[in-house]
Amino acid sequence: MNSYSLDYIDDLYVQYVRDPSSVSDTWREYFEQFLVVGKKTKEPNGVPVEDRPGTAADRTGSTGDEATDQTLWLSRIQDRVNNLVREYRVRGHMAANLDPLDFPRPDSPELSPDIYGLSDDDLSRPFESAALENVVGGTLHAILTRLRNTYCRSIGAQFMHINRRSIRDWLQRRMETTENRLDLSHDVQRRIYARLADATIFEEFVRRKFVGAKTFSLEGAETLIPMLDLALEKAAQHNVKEVVMGMAHRGRLNVMANILKKRAMNIFWSFDDPNPEMNRGGGDVRYHLGYSSDWKTASGDKLHISLCFNPSHLEYVNTVAQGRTRCKQDRMGDKKRQQVLTILIHGDAAFAGEGIVQETLNLSELKAYKTGGTLHIVINNQVGFTTEPKQGRSTEYATDVAKMLQIPIFHVNGEDPEAVAQVVSLAMDFRKEFHRDVVIDLYAFRRWGHNEGDEPRFTQPRMYAEIDRRASVREQYLARLHDLGKISPEEAEEIQQERTEKLESAFAASKNEAFVPDTQTLAANWSEYFGGQEPAEPTDTTCDREDLSMLLDALTRTPTKFSANKKLKRLMALRREMAEGKQPLDWASAEAAAFATLLVQGHSIRMTGQDCERGTFSQRHAVLHDTNSGDTFVPLANLRPNQARLEICNSPLSEAGVLGFEYGYSLDCPDGLAIWEAQFGDFWNCAQVIVDQFIASAEDKWNRLSGLVMLLPHGFEGQGPEHCSARVERFLAMSAEHNIQVCQPTTPAQYFHLLRRQVIRKWRKPLIVLTPKSLLRHPRVQSSLDDLAGGGFQKIMADNDVPLSRSKRLLLCTGKVYYDLLEAREEREIDNLSIMRIEQLYPLGVDELMHSIDALPEGRQVFWVQEEPTNMGAWPYVKLTFSDALSSRYELKRVSRVESASPSTGSMAAHKLEQSELIDEALTGL
Repeated sequence: MNSYSLDYIDDLYVQYVRDPSSVSDTWREYFEQFLVVGKKTKEPNGVPVEDRPGTAADRTGSTGDEATDQTLWLSRIQDRVNNLVREYRVRGHMAANLDPLDFPRPDSPELSPDIYGLSDDDLSRPFESAALENVVGGTLHAILTRLRNTYCRSIGAQFMHINRRSIRDWLQRRMETTENRLDLSHDVQRRIYARLADATIFEEFVRRKFVGAKTFSLEGAETLIPMLDLALEKAAQHNVKEVVMGMAHRGRLNVMANILKKRAMNIFWSFDDPNPEMNRGGGDVRYHLGYSSDWKTASGDKLHISLCFNPSHLEYVNTVAQGRTRCKQDRMGDKKRQQVLTILIHGDAAFAGEGIVQETLNLSELKAYKTGGTLHIVINNQVGFTTEPKQGRSTEYATDVAKMLQIPIFHVNGEDPEAVAQVVSLAMDFRKEFHRDVVIDLYAFRRWGHNEGDEPRFTQPRMYAEIDRRASVREQYLARLHDLGKISPEEAEEIQQERTEKLESAFAASKNEAFVPDTQTLAANWSEYFGGQEPAEPTDTTCDREDLSMLLDALTRTPTKFSANKKLKRLMALRREMAEGKQPLDWASAEAAAFATLLVQGHSIRMTGQDCERGTFSQRHAVLHDTNSGDTFVPLANLRPNQARLEICNSPLSEAGVLGFEYGYSLDCPDGLAIWEAQFGDFWNCAQVIVDQFIASAEDKWNRLSGLVMLLPHGFEGQGPEHCSARVERFLAMSAEHNIQVCQPTTPAQYFHLLRRQVIRKWRKPLIVLTPKSLLRHPRVQSSLDDLAGGGFQKIMADNDVPLSRSKRLLLCTGKVYYDLLEAREEREIDNLSIMRIEQLYPLGVDELMHSIDALPEGRQVFWVQEEPTNMGAWPYVKLTFSDALSSRYELKRVSRVESASPSTGSMAAHKLEQSELIDEALTGL
């Protein structure tokens, strides 16, 4: 018998103690005999027989040598102790006192010494091993006391799922050497109490002054305020310069008042809402608004804090905030990604329930999306509206989804502010050390219902009976400090009186008729840019032809020893001919040219999306791969030494999270190009919330501008209902007040000038581009070098072959169908039909359209032609916007596929039949 055999027997014995039926009959009989012998008697010195080496060892294969048996026996006992220690590290959180409401938790038998064959007599025995390096030098009783204090008091730590031992060891050392407790100074304890007073007194004041108003109170989780306070102090110590925060509505007013220091009179004024004209048709509710300010630390350092505006759609702000952080870091040149911190505040039900949380976490370790680690704080109300955890998740904890990452999760009782202080200090140090996310699960409760008008006792009577009996955490912590002699009743009264007087003064000021609320302007880097109505004057997007040629040529050059794919070598050779003016440019070359000209003019470009490096349709090839080494080379990033920053990166298979990230990036990048490309335009509806709640409405709700570009491949080509439509009708239905741009360019030059216009002009609006698929290589879809160097983007492209004056019928269309109509007109030799392309569907004024067709004689036919069904595509918008004006002068008709619940057929044969009929209908009668 060797040590491996003993380990095996020891494992079997632990299994037997837990469940005798889990081992074979032979081993069960053996262990039964072992236990019978062990219970028989004790030696005169009081040592149990089973503990005497010559007895138990005989039954596990004695070596015949008493000293050897003693060593083996001690080794086995030490292994059992090691296993028990490990169980505390793995499962100690299950026995921790986390719930402020003290509802019972399931027993954790794995933490009992008995299950490892350790008796009460072993408690006084000293143990040492490498596994106990942080708890060395004591008896088993002392070891267990330290482990219980570390893992089973007010903090429960989940970290043993982390694969890297160095990280686990770091966490063990930080927690076990201090027993997971900070030795707080009087000043820090008083600061914690003061922040609790800030939080509690604000909520009580608002509830008293604005009876019945919705505030989404923080009461029950007031410890969030000292937690954020301590996190910001720690961040400043770590040389963080800016903090970007994202959170939902619960506690938001409290955070704005007590963390971002928004003047209370502004908050109180919003409750009265005395000026309805100010927000007619726009604005947002007070608990969705963002705010930014400078935070002054105890040491005098400053942090700039930005709280992101947020819709009611929980968790969708997560990647928006992270995108903002990434852009701020890029603008600072913060390559280590440590000078800007993201803090995301979640709810327990949303963190477990919303899929966007998983998308957020998945981005955290990807090169294109890293921000150096996000501090996640889950306000655990232990209920979601009226839904209890057993109805809302399949996991033990609301935070279990975060175990997908190699990061710790700290659960903490929100009624133990000093445990909260330990957790936030540890969490922030972890981020600093390992540049990774970290999660704090703040166990709390919701003192009122979902909102102040809701009655929670209908559905959670037992919970609220317990809540009703509880004093606030401020009162509990004050009692503790009184007992410790750390604060006097007079000091506490002074703190309360001071805060109440300030709130009363602010309340009185908000009632003054002359009071004008503060307004926040756009950040300094937005000072040159504006929103509102689209400027009438054209934008100069031309560039020097010779310089353009040189840039195109540079895009075809690779390092000397770089071995490119043979097919790409042919592509590069073709692009060199384009650069020389010998060949016209295709779509991808025009895009590359637009990017190149912007980069050398000092405009950064960031582009992400599924497969965007190569392009879904193998058209872009922005990132080249060496066929031998696999190394990559990006020609666009190697144009000139002083060019702007470029990132073109494949995204994970995610729409909502990635689009939210790029939208967030665009909020801090007014002077650059931020692009998200869908694999197919059909898939953007997986990110519908980001489009509806942020992209389309942020300016109207929050006065926030964005120049984000969405590239959405679109076109009916027989690939089925999920690979044909970018649902332009949805964008057009959201179009109002010049909030977005919806364009479908049909030539490489148009696309080139559209991209350049998006950056060069100072008007900042999201740009939705319906991009081609088959047209990427269509022989008609080409532009000359001169087309790119000169000219500009045209909202409407007239027909240069058939003038309107001699046209019997005018076809208005957009996108790929133009080329189908053009080919059919040529095949049928029709010479009295004009085809006009609408390249910018929105914004497009009625006067602009009517002026462009003014030469068409009155009474002639005007057909709107589209590939989409009648109830989709641009027709509903065209009919609503332009039909009155068109019908007053012309005979207006629509040509399209018949209305349908699905965008297209899945049959190629049926597609061809429908397309042929559509073209015939558009041209018949001429």
